[in-house]
Amino acid sequence: MASPRSEAPEIKIPDVLKRKRTLSFEFYPPRTREGLPAVFRSIHRLKGFKPDFVSVTYGAGGATQRFTEEIVTSIERETDLLPMAHLTCVGQTREEIRGVLERLEGAGVENVIALRGDPPRGQAEFAPAPGGFSHATELIGYIRANFGFSIAAACYPEGHTESRDLDADIEHTKLKLEMGAEFLITQLFYDNDYFYSFLDRARRAGIRAPILAGILPILNREQIRRFAALCGATIPPALDARLEALGDDRDAVRELGIETATLQVRELLDGGVDGVHFYALNRSYSISKILSNLGGGRVQDRGAAPGE
Repeated sequence: MASPRSEAPEIKIPDVLKRKRTLSFEFYPPRTREGLPAVFRSIHRLKGFKPDFVSVTYGAGGATQRFTEEIVTSIERETDLLPMAHLTCVGQTREEIRGVLERLEGAGVENVIALRGDPPRGQAEFAPAPGGFSHATELIGYIRANFGFSIAAACYPEGHTESRDLDADIEHTKLKLEMGAEFLITQLFYDNDYFYSFLDRARRAGIRAPILAGILPILNREQIRRFAALCGATIPPALDARLEALGDDRDAVRELGIETATLQVRELLDGGVDGVHFYALNRSYSISKILSNLGGGRVQDRGAAPGE
């Protein structure tokens, strides 16, 4: 099937960011083919909010990596959404990664986010595949030198867990942009002060690229504590106390997640954030409620922005 955008000019996310504040959603590939319909249902449900792009994460190997390609190319060919494919250094040689990039290019995909990636489950530390890439900066440089994709990179409001300190973290972030990344998406955070402190450090270091705020609405108490511990994000004590008080009441935890994310995003919008990137976890209910609370298209109203 031809893409609904096949008659339109090619679109790259940095061009969109020049015109407006962006709204975007991130999905992840299932472990088995039977899980694919649920991913597409979530994409379909959130499509009504007219995201500027959607991204699909990349697994640590095997079927999940193949499903990333399948989902992204289906979005490109069969919808009017703008897809961005994740690509990591995990478990693949340079030639294998080149093959992925060539297939994405052949399918008409224009946008990728290049990451080092987390160690596969059961592995304490990241180790590159033989003949693979060791760092996101290497992968970004390779893509820039050999392909025409727009490239995003990750950044960390509280610093990457492996960074020596916050200054070293900013220098590494800056190197990603020097190697060819054009905009940044943050790791999850629950205290906007961390985002604004990072933004201040970045701008003082000469980083002028757009920085999108990555938002993960809380769905499950133990899940979010695990995620936060893995990526070095802080759950503010007051929020953690409210989570603790709700115990195992998952519906109440989800409603708390909607409440806190609504307040968090509203403050970011008032502060002129370049874009809001929701980590959807293949769910749609919470994000739908948050965006409804915020009022229609306000997320994408550029306003005073600086640059289930």
